[in-house]
Amino acid sequence: MRRVDNFDRIADGIQLAGWIIVPDFIEPQTLRGLRGECRELATGGALRKAAVGKDANRRIREEIRGDEIFWLDDAGTCGSRMQCLNHFEQLRLALNRRLQLGLFEFECHYARYAPGASYRRHYDRFHGDARRILSSVLYLNADWRSGDGGELRLHLDDAQCAHVDVSPTGGTLVLFLSERFAHEVLPARCERLSLTGWFRAR
Repeated sequence: MRRVDNFDRIADGIQLAGWIIVPDFIEPQTLRGLRGECRELATGGALRKAAVGKDANRRIREEIRGDEIFWLDDAGTCGSRMQCLNHFEQLRLALNRRLQLGLFEFECHYARYAPGASYRRHYDRFHGDARRILSSVLYLNADWRSGDGGELRLHLDDAQCAHVDVSPTGGTLVLFLSERFAHEVLPARCERLSLTGWFRAR
């Protein structure tokens, strides 16, 4: 599938349901590079325990959220990171053209869940801050099996289907409207890696 067709399919899914699962969002070589950089940062101690809340209410609460994160920017030296961020920039522009969402920027971090870690049900948009429009999770794992756990449980506003569980298979992208969908990360039996981000308005 050509990249522009893929972007059109993503826009259609967001417009229709508010969420979409996209297998093989990036090429395997870029995926390997991202996974390698994330693991190097983890081994070097660069990842930090993630917090919940905002500003003065920000706290590390491992009983709520157990991942470790490293925020990314455009200054990294990893070629795979730059290719991936460029891909997300093209997606941002395509979504603005198709859906008029007013997406201004994309912020993201690596996230590592050690075996047994999880993240309880929550929304990505902070109270009183409407800048996060669209949430994004790109999985970096290799050879993930069905029994490994670690699914993203997306709670749907659908009378026929209460939720959907997404396996964190490497290369899969999940996008959903930040304000609309609560979600959680179920415990995994092995290390779980992702690049998690948000398309934001001004």
